[in-house]
Amino acid sequence: MTKWNRREWLAFVAAVGACRQRPEERTTTALALEEFEPNSSLRVPESTVERAMFPVIDFHCHTTWSAVPLGADGGEGFGERVDFLGNPEELLAVMERKNVELMVNLTGGVGDGLEQTLERFDRAHPGRFLSFTEPSWNAVERDDFPQFQAEQLERSQKLGANGLKLTKTLGLYLRERVTTGPLIAVDDPRFDPMWETAAGLGLPIAIHVSDPDAFFLPTDRHNERYEELSNHPDWSFYGQDFPTKAELLEARNRVFERHPSTQFVALHVGNHSEDLDDVASWLDRFPNMNVEIGARIGELGRQPRRAKRFFDSYQDRILFGTDAIPPPLGNETPQQIFSDELYEIYYRFLETEDEYFDYAPAPVPPQGRWRIDGLGLSESILKKVYRDNAARLLEII
Repeated sequence: MTKWNRREWLAFVAAVGACRQRPEERTTTALALEEFEPNSSLRVPESTVERAMFPVIDFHCHTTWSAVPLGADGGEGFGERVDFLGNPEELLAVMERKNVELMVNLTGGVGDGLEQTLERFDRAHPGRFLSFTEPSWNAVERDDFPQFQAEQLERSQKLGANGLKLTKTLGLYLRERVTTGPLIAVDDPRFDPMWETAAGLGLPIAIHVSDPDAFFLPTDRHNERYEELSNHPDWSFYGQDFPTKAELLEARNRVFERHPSTQFVALHVGNHSEDLDDVASWLDRFPNMNVEIGARIGELGRQPRRAKRFFDSYQDRILFGTDAIPPPLGNETPQQIFSDELYEIYYRFLETEDEYFDYAPAPVPPQGRWRIDGLGLSESILKKVYRDNAARLLEII
């Protein structure tokens, strides 16, 4: 039997007493998860990159947004009117400070809405803003929709549109009767003339057909984005009649394969930033596929060694983007709000080897409870990612 001295015995008794302490007698108090904001104890180098090393083309922005919801007006109304979310002069001031040469507004609308967007941004500030057009989804019930949409794209290009943007409306929201009936597949053949017309006009297509893996899983204690989905339950695509994420991406890839002359930019790191091996395999299969990084440095930065190899291997096909939205839209999250700090975080991620820093401006975490490490990319790769790759697709000298 072990013999204890008096000091050891008293320590043992105190420990047992603490274990038997009733919950209401404990000195700590319960803390709601959303109130937990721990400060890191790490002592690591911290950098501030106020200006990008090279001029930047932000390929993924939203300076305007359609004010007409899907299914409204019973016709070609989608995108015909836009909300101006940002003041061009205020945006230009941030762009000057952060070395952003050009912003690409992917949601420029169609028809009159596109005309308003071009007048306010592109024509008023040439060389600083470029706008993409969007499909006229409200017209999908028309018997002549394939030809109508192809002609609509030609009209938009003549007005001054520089590309076509596909939101996740296609695949997750658009139905046979616009808002009712079965969902329409991403690779539905009625869209083939649209893809081919874009190729003929030399217009790149920015395509977003899915969301993070967690959005297709139950919102439960195992979901790493539990807080985000609890705050935005409408972002969940788990159950109901939604396709699986794999089905959405497979349908999109069939479009890439069927239209090899069309240049696609698969937004948000190909909508699969959680699995860079998958994205790499698609880039190898489809020479007409490119990717951009908007709102996904939170994923890339928690796998920095794999991400850096990805940038090394596909340095000619990765575009810089932020998915920035000038506030207030109403449901924007910190990783989207257009600001100096947003750009500084992206530059820090790409240019430095800093460790364990926030992937978005405060309050964080907007996506999940983790931090990221920087990649420290070489100057030659930075120049391509920041500007040259986008300039080539947009045919900018």
